[in-house]
Amino acid sequence: MTSKIPVISIRNLTKTYQMGEVAVHALRSVSLDINAGEFVTVVGPSGSGKSTLMHILGCLDQPSRGQYFLDGKDVSRLSDDEVSSVRNSKIGFVFQGFNLLTRTSALENVELPLLYGANPVSASERRNRAMAALAAVGLESRYEHHTNQLSGGQQQRVAIARALLNNPSILLADEPTGNLDSRTSVEVMDIFQSLKEERGITIVLITHEPDVAAYGSRIIAFKDGVITADELNGQRRTARGELAEIPEVVQETA
Repeated sequence: MTSKIPVISIRNLTKTYQMGEVAVHALRSVSLDINAGEFVTVVGPSGSGKSTLMHILGCLDQPSRGQYFLDGKDVSRLSDDEVSSVRNSKIGFVFQGFNLLTRTSALENVELPLLYGANPVSASERRNRAMAALAAVGLESRYEHHTNQLSGGQQQRVAIARALLNNPSILLADEPTGNLDSRTSVEVMDIFQSLKEERGITIVLITHEPDVAAYGSRIIAFKDGVITADELNGQRRTARGELAEIPEVVQETA
């Protein structure tokens, strides 16, 4: 029987920041596996280490110690060019701030990664791929609108579409509903859930909000740089924010 290699695997991951004479321990020997197609929500108070973890998983930062394996490859052994290629081809990022150009159309914002990518892409291909990404988040009819003409929820949909442009296998989302009201948050979270169910994308999503965390099929809690709980979710949000029972429950880890 062939064993399945986790898409994300970290071992004894430690991250320490030096703030003057004070050492800040953001992560303390964290070990974790995430399988392909999982929807993982990460919760914890400010300063718990969850955002540091996200930056390392996204190859935006490096650990002080420990190992990070992405699709079975030790990230620390990759060259800078290889890390950049992995980040651009395998990983999509969605942040609390939409990071959009305000006087530019939704279509042009989504096209941006292809304009600055290593491989040249024709204008027609850029447009086709960007329109397909906008269609995936239900915004194909708004492609000509400047982002400052869109609601907050629509702007976040544009940001998600941009993250999807290179067909990543992993989406990393850091507080993606932090600037949205509760109704709009439900609409955005339904998109993430659809991407997981229909495309099999692995999603790791950071949140402070219990209602948002409930969308994950697995919830990981952080405190003071360590994992305090890692469990399958007994109640998972479905379309329109309704709750669905999930029978499996994994015990908490100390």
